[in-house]
Amino acid sequence: MADRAFVDRYARDELNRFDTDFLVEMGQAFRHVGELPHTAFLTRWAQRQHVGGGSAYVILIPTLRCDLKCSYCQVSRAPVAAKGFDWDDETLAQVLTFLDALPVDEIQIEFQGGEPLLRLDHLKTVTEFARRRFQRVRFVVCTNLQTLDADILAFLANEDVLISTSLDGPHQLHTRNRTGTAELTQAFHRNLAQALDLIGPSRVSALPTIDMECPPKPEDLIAAYEDFGFTSLYLRPVNYQGFARKSHPSARTSQSWTAYYRNFVYTLISHNARTGRTMEEFYLAHCLRRILAPGADSHTDLRNPNIPTGTNAVIDFDGQIYPSDEARMLARIRQVDLSVGDVANGLDHEKLALIAPSHINNFDPDCIHCPYQPFCGTDPIDDLSRNGRIDIPRHESWFCQRHLAVFDLAVELLYSEDPAVDFSLCHWLGLETLPDALRPAIS
Repeated sequence: MADRAFVDRYARDELNRFDTDFLVEMGQAFRHVGELPHTAFLTRWAQRQHVGGGSAYVILIPTLRCDLKCSYCQVSRAPVAAKGFDWDDETLAQVLTFLDALPVDEIQIEFQGGEPLLRLDHLKTVTEFARRRFQRVRFVVCTNLQTLDADILAFLANEDVLISTSLDGPHQLHTRNRTGTAELTQAFHRNLAQALDLIGPSRVSALPTIDMECPPKPEDLIAAYEDFGFTSLYLRPVNYQGFARKSHPSARTSQSWTAYYRNFVYTLISHNARTGRTMEEFYLAHCLRRILAPGADSHTDLRNPNIPTGTNAVIDFDGQIYPSDEARMLARIRQVDLSVGDVANGLDHEKLALIAPSHINNFDPDCIHCPYQPFCGTDPIDDLSRNGRIDIPRHESWFCQRHLAVFDLAVELLYSEDPAVDFSLCHWLGLETLPDALRPAIS
């Protein structure tokens, strides 16, 4: 067990010979290159840095048209009757050619919009092609679920198709943020229930978008998700991207969000302990796994390195290719063009190489001093959106402030001796009990 004086010397790089002996004895340091502790360190480090290259994650936007007018829409959706906001036949064929050329056998294709189910024909063409081309494939349809008919239900019933939708909370709040009328919200609730009955809760995910000027009470939000049988939700604020910046300027800063998020997590933990159910907040659970297990890279936002390539791309309604959905938003509002090619002419590798260095935190002059660096990443696109540049001091960025708060909370929970906290953490992490090794070893 180390004492506080040791921690102070460690932080100031003033370790003495006895401190070094202690670290070697505890397996936390090595004396010579090539010995077992050194090899173990290199192995763990390599596992943290490696992101498997055998799979692809591609977001497709077959249409920008949508049948809702959500207050926080980032892409300036087009009306349902609008022309010129869908893939034409030539663009569709070029998208398939792009997918065919990917050097992978496994892919996840996510359909976004607009409302992608307005072009069910394009979704069918892509899925049928991908099933033939790839050995393993999964599709996610990001839909508002306002309209379901027999053809849509038949498409969603395929076992490799998942649904991602938005449930902002209680009826009135969802109506205010998304649908605009009680009738449309009721239709959404009916369709969500029907989708859950059809394909089961394991293939349907929902997330709320929180407007910090009028956030739901944590208890009400939890109840809204439990009403549909969800055991996980992904809490996120209005994204200060694209056209959402005009209607939600307060989303630029993080202070109120951090306080709300922390209160929500502790409310959820108390709720779980009281009811015996184990709903999780996805992002916190993911960050906990990032801390404890190398290789928890399924969520691209925190990958490090997260170098843009053709295997993680966004293809817009006009065939332009972007490194991320947020980059697409910056182009939509004409702030900066971060497209990296198009499906007609292929990828622009010079541009990919230009933006690549900003997508790794290993050498950032601020990140190298942060204890959370191995678990964290970077988001230069968000920095551009909020600040107009990517070289602001890291601790001043929304991304850093948000993740410092999340990782602080995660470590606080891991070190907690509250049985209610243990109950939720064990279920979120798939453990019977939390190991003693996770407890503080500082006197």
